[in-house]
Amino acid sequence: MDVYYFDNAASSWPKPPGVAEAMVEAMAAYGANPGRGSHRMAVEASKSMFRTRKKLATLFGIRNPNDIAFALNTTMALNTAILGFVKPGDHVVCTAVEHNSVRRPLEWLKSEKGVRVTYVTLSEDGSLDPMDVKRAMEPNTRLIVANHSSNLLGSVLPIEDIGGIAKAHGAALLVDAAQTAGVLEIDVARMGIDMLAFPGHKALYGPQGTGGLYISPELEVDPIIVGGTGSQSEAIGQPTVRPDRYESGTQNGPGIAGLGAGLDFVLHETPANIHTKEWTLTQRLMEGLLRMGGMRVLGPSVGTQRTGIVSFVTEDIDSAELSFILDQHFRIAVRAGYHCTPLAHRTAGTEATGAVRASVGAFSTTEHVEYFLESMKQILQSYRNKG
Repeated sequence: MDVYYFDNAASSWPKPPGVAEAMVEAMAAYGANPGRGSHRMAVEASKSMFRTRKKLATLFGIRNPNDIAFALNTTMALNTAILGFVKPGDHVVCTAVEHNSVRRPLEWLKSEKGVRVTYVTLSEDGSLDPMDVKRAMEPNTRLIVANHSSNLLGSVLPIEDIGGIAKAHGAALLVDAAQTAGVLEIDVARMGIDMLAFPGHKALYGPQGTGGLYISPELEVDPIIVGGTGSQSEAIGQPTVRPDRYESGTQNGPGIAGLGAGLDFVLHETPANIHTKEWTLTQRLMEGLLRMGGMRVLGPSVGTQRTGIVSFVTEDIDSAELSFILDQHFRIAVRAGYHCTPLAHRTAGTEATGAVRASVGAFSTTEHVEYFLESMKQILQSYRNKG
């Protein structure tokens, strides 16, 4: 497809060639039900899943791969962590840039289970003072939730500092790594992460319908979906063994095989190198937009740490209209609107306007960025000439 793709924060594209090949092989060669039989195809399907689990453990510094449960996406993983861990009467601290995948489960717990939630405010650019998290802690704080990087602002939160605060107060730390898994280094032990929710279809370069949740062996989290697991079938209750406890029903075997191939790409390239490439492109994109005038780029300023997300608003044209023009006239794919994070838009002061979000990935190039900037110049010049 002849398109300039700047929507990697939603789903990465294109995928490494090995991803589709691994999925086809899984369906053609061993497309049986993993964990549900002892014949050779079922065994090979189970082995494929475990190979992917081991790669994830390597990437995130996890000692036991079985502490990783596969999920359909980050949203499912976050719901499992929040709804399966927080109890009635507990207190939760989270940041004011969280995605609706965090906010909505927490608001449901507030209204239905009497859970109290404190949203810690951030600076307009998405930076967080860890002392504000510390000040929000209460004696019954059970959980801190923080995204590693805002899906609107691109800002990176000090997870290791927050992890230290959680440990000092006897609380658990849940990290939403939707925008950082595969881009920034994540070591769950060093960073004090008790639960890590991550997608397969973004910077891990797997297919949609994949993701997972790491749960520390020191935590007990109730499953939110129960049923057949292929293990302890004679028992009435849900198995206690991991990862079966959190993986009821047939898993996405071909998708997880594809995720394994995406992880091969990430582990070979390394998150550090991928981030360096994205950083260079992001800085060029920000600098070019700011030189156009009448433009506000959200999040950290040029030269400050961020992920490959550049959200912006311009006084010349509505965000949704600009996104439509970029797509229809210039074959540029971006995302406009509220990005499922009204909390972050409130922090940025863009509740009334929304924003256009351009996000780069491992396969973005300097030529793509230059084409994007030239297209923006043409659009803005056209609108300003009309004025």
